Amino acid sequence: MAGGRIRVLVADDQEGIRGAFRLILDAQPDMTVVAEAADGATAIATARHLRPDVVLADIRMPVADGLEVTRALAGPGVADPIRVVVVTTFDLDEYVHTALRAGACGFLLKRSGPALLVEAVRAAVAGDTLISPQLTVRLLGHLATPATGSAGPAEPLTGRELDVVRLVADGRSNGEIAAELLISPGTVKNHVAAVHRKLGTRNRVGIAAWAFRTGHHSP
Repeated sequence: MAGGRIRVLVADDQEGIRGAFRLILDAQPDMTVVAEAADGATAIATARHLRPDVVLADIRMPVADGLEVTRALAGPGVADPIRVVVVTTFDLDEYVHTALRAGACGFLLKRSGPALLVEAVRAAVAGDTLISPQLTVRLLGHLATPATGSAGPAEPLTGRELDVVRLVADGRSNGEIAAELLISPGTVKNHVAAVHRKLGTRNRVGIAAWAFRTGHHSP
């Protein structure tokens, strides 16, 4: 990060989307958009040259799509991977599954809104994986393996952490959980981090899978 700011490359074939993302991200005190790309090949080349902290990549782009960008920059075998968050209009399960398996640090629907976009960038830098809450429960069948959170937690979860777990399993965002529990979004983030540490999960899908398997939440 340059000067403490998260450096972001925005890759999308629609100029309007790139401009909107730039406005949202540049408005954050800890973020700056360092480049834009209108196709996947340019995104890959620019990312390798500038080494941004995070690449936001649309799924459907000319020359190389977002999945190819993800594999090239963050996939298995990449010696010095760059964090990629896939952002798309299309919430097809095959896209989500493929992107995360290819090394993406997040998968967001464009309709998720500015707050979640910002949260996803920060999560990627922190080494976490953020998935649009609308997709969390649907992904369980694809991504929640029996080993994910199958053992008991390293430490017992507190009552408030269990409240957060149930709402995560409902597909709620941090902001929605904060409003429901009458606490700050920052406190929710801390609770989610504590749950990850105790359960050994890496993303919200893992938390939701644990909640379903252990009877703390029902579909």
